[in-house]
Amino acid sequence: MSLNPGEQAPDFTLPTDGGGTVTLSALRGRPVVLYFYPKDDTSGCTAEACAFRDAFPDFSAPGAVVIGVSRDSVSSHDRFKAKHGLPFPLAADVDGTVCAAYGVWKEKSMYGRKYMGIERSTFLIGPDGAIRGLWRKVKVPGHAAEVLKAVRGLQ
Repeated sequence: MSLNPGEQAPDFTLPTDGGGTVTLSALRGRPVVLYFYPKDDTSGCTAEACAFRDAFPDFSAPGAVVIGVSRDSVSSHDRFKAKHGLPFPLAADVDGTVCAAYGVWKEKSMYGRKYMGIERSTFLIGPDGAIRGLWRKVKVPGHAAEVLKAVRGLQ
């Protein structure tokens, strides 16, 4: 499945760190930065999470919500969040349903070996629930700043 800007973002409810849950439709009226990442506590994913953490006050100013999503368990998210002081929820898409709905579950290749995994991707969802920005195959350096610029452009 491939989503495009202007389309409605697929709704979901997922468990989050700390025993909570997040439902996308409950966040209507606010911009949502939904970023998908491959694995808790790996180098690229840690760098990405920490970049969003460091910019979090700037995202909060326009009322944006930041949510990280991977297929890791809630307990893995709890450890990752505590270790790096992440101020936003990490959602556990253990069965991959939401990853599939957003088209981020892809065949990947490393050292000639093919496997399925999450393609690092970010979706900016407008207050109306429509996709307003989309980044696929994200390169971490500078990404949080680019997304923040797009969030500010929604105002």
